[in-house]
Amino acid sequence: MSKGITSRNSDYSQWYNELVTKADLAEHSAVRGCMVIKPYGYAIWEKMQATLDKMFKDTGHSNAYFPLFIPKSFFSKEASHVEGFATECAVVTHYRLKNDGNGNIVVDEEAKLEEELIVRPTSETIIWNTYKGWVQSYRDLPILVNQWANVVRWEMRTRLFLRTAEFLWQEGHTAHATQQEAVEESERMMNVYADFVENWLALPVVKGVKTENERFAGAVNTYCIEALMQDGKALQAGTSHFLGQNFAKAFDVKFTSKEGKLDYVWATSWGVSTRLIGALIMAHSDDAGLVLPPKLAPIQVVIVPIYKTDEEKAKIDILADTLIAELKQKGISYKYDDRDTQRPGFKFAEWELKGVPVRIAVGSRDMEQGTVELARRDTQNKETVSQVGLVDRIAALLEEMQQSIYNKALAFRTENTVEVNSYDEFKRILDEKPGFVLAHWDGTSETEKRVKDETKATIRCIPLDSKEEPGICIFTGKPSKQRVLFARAY
Repeated sequence: MSKGITSRNSDYSQWYNELVTKADLAEHSAVRGCMVIKPYGYAIWEKMQATLDKMFKDTGHSNAYFPLFIPKSFFSKEASHVEGFATECAVVTHYRLKNDGNGNIVVDEEAKLEEELIVRPTSETIIWNTYKGWVQSYRDLPILVNQWANVVRWEMRTRLFLRTAEFLWQEGHTAHATQQEAVEESERMMNVYADFVENWLALPVVKGVKTENERFAGAVNTYCIEALMQDGKALQAGTSHFLGQNFAKAFDVKFTSKEGKLDYVWATSWGVSTRLIGALIMAHSDDAGLVLPPKLAPIQVVIVPIYKTDEEKAKIDILADTLIAELKQKGISYKYDDRDTQRPGFKFAEWELKGVPVRIAVGSRDMEQGTVELARRDTQNKETVSQVGLVDRIAALLEEMQQSIYNKALAFRTENTVEVNSYDEFKRILDEKPGFVLAHWDGTSETEKRVKDETKATIRCIPLDSKEEPGICIFTGKPSKQRVLFARAY
């Protein structure tokens, strides 16, 4: 195509990187490992944010905000948590700069902090230190709080949206009087994420629990949703953690129960990030550019006028005004691209690259015949249709496209999910036909680690809907109760 994007088949990684930048979603910044999310990319995040925010509030949660900086001592209170994040932490040691007399700005060595501050990699510690002052009695529970924030995890190998040193996300942190309530909350939020990813991102997911090796640092159990990208690699699309009483004990958060007994509260945390934009791109897009599910497209319909004279343009403007009024009424986002600096063919390619679901092209002959050319981005089909009832037709088409994009992703996942019964078959499938591999595992961390070291495949999850099926581990030959989901992953 004119924008010159590398094809997925020749170099999937290069295709992804070029698509992110050429579709104006994001770009690398002057800060190593960090990105600039451009307006078009941020508009997608805003739609995700608005939808998720409503889903959180519909399930009883409220938003709050906690500090970006966390005292280093907080991390030492929960051993497994600090161990999980220690290698990724950015640390603030000084609070002032000075001029060295030679025109250089340097750190003022005399302005050293008494205690170093960690730039938030996740907020469990600062939040649980805060909750200690919020909770005395069972009447103070549950606490159902969400935070929209940025976090920093010092990644050495980065990729736009998928893995950057700083990224945007939401993190829910809840406190409960009973273990059952906390487990139910963890499962509820996993299901909220699955609902969002399947019905808005149009991306099917596998719901499951992580193994001990893959569990969140400090969690008793981690629930997750796993999605399959077009290159056959898995992507973790969301996680929800049952934290038990670990953080409550670390920060001494106790409450008096109805029976007058003093006990530690039960906790959860859960989050999704701008990584979902990466999932959206990799799951659906093609060699011509983005393919955006209509529900998350910043612009759902673009109207391109084709004319030679001002008189022809004036007539098309009248039609466009009518269509725009009707689109507004139906809550459909639009763009009337009447720029006179670009030819129609350039505009078609640009909006195709940006993944706008529906394109309307209208010229002087269309005006005479009462028609328009209607093109859908997902299949690239075009048809000439009547101007009468056009917006109703578009509304129905957007719904159809949302479902069609999901169905295509589901068919791809089904086609690329394989059961294997031997280690040789497992390795062959991973190399020849990447995707999800369902295989028996003996349940030990040692086996999981050895398989990962040898094949780079990890256990993505133990699927919640998998049936018990006695078998033997593909690696050790020891007994196994059920198959688990393996894949190479982002």
